[in-house]
Amino acid sequence: MHAIRLHEFGPAENLRYETVADPEPTAGQVRIAVRAAGVHLIDTSVRAGVAGGPMPLPELPTIPGREVAGTVDRVGPGVDESWLGRAVVAHIGQAPGGYAELVVTEAERLHAIPDSLDPGTAVAMIGTGRTALGILGFAEVDSDTVAIVPAAAGGIGTLLVQYLAAAGATVIGLAGGKAKADQVFENGADVALDYLDPAWPETVRARFGERPATLLFDGVGGEIARTAVDLLGKGGVRLVFGSSGGQVAFDEPALAERGVTSQFVLGPPMLARAGGLRALETRALAEAAAGRLRPAVQSFPLAAAAAAHHALESRATTGKVVLLP
Repeated sequence: MHAIRLHEFGPAENLRYETVADPEPTAGQVRIAVRAAGVHLIDTSVRAGVAGGPMPLPELPTIPGREVAGTVDRVGPGVDESWLGRAVVAHIGQAPGGYAELVVTEAERLHAIPDSLDPGTAVAMIGTGRTALGILGFAEVDSDTVAIVPAAAGGIGTLLVQYLAAAGATVIGLAGGKAKADQVFENGADVALDYLDPAWPETVRARFGERPATLLFDGVGGEIARTAVDLLGKGGVRLVFGSSGGQVAFDEPALAERGVTSQFVLGPPMLARAGGLRALETRALAEAAAGRLRPAVQSFPLAAAAAAHHALESRATTGKVVLLP
């Protein structure tokens, strides 16, 4: 089979399109003929050799990738043979291997793909979709909610905007560049602004008041987060799930006076929720199948994995990035 392999940590160019031996399922496993493989921003950090993040650095050489959709073409001992030939999607956990034409994983990780979903959409929902719904599980959303969503044209941001708009919240979406901001508006945001324009906070204040927001979905950090927190009113809530724009320090006593609170929602907090990640995956696929959530998907050929990493790192993508073997 063909796969993307990493022999040395470093730049995206270190991702090589190679021919490797076909994997074989062992007891309790299936093999998937991959039709779409997810690419995550964490993949770029692992590829670069950045330790200390949520993913441990793998032994090299390695095949990156943790989200796949395709068709079961082989089952291992002890696996129900009714899986053979079925369209499935799986998040394969911390074990790498997704950037390939064939992947093995535990049968217990499989979800049948609803008939209405294509492989790219299924991949988007099994990872990004479950995360978005997990984040929303920490938010109280109704018609009185005024939410700020930075990176609103990204994979998670796209789904947050759609969900919040459908729930009747007022949504202020931020994205880098007018084209992305236009997409955010089309997804249902009441206001969609280019965060590269330094005047965006004043635009919000002019329309909604000095500190209008009740909820901030912060997956970016950096100066965008600092500015957005200033727009949170008394009792505002900041849900933190990333810091792609860098860490930021806040004046905690001043925030306490305003009753503004922050909560990091990934990892143990999300895992502790009823049903864990499996329940979120099931729900995410159902929401997409029903048309209530519509992930944006940007695809690259498997052989162009390096280009996909470059695009992610330069913020040149919208929605979920997938590789197509």
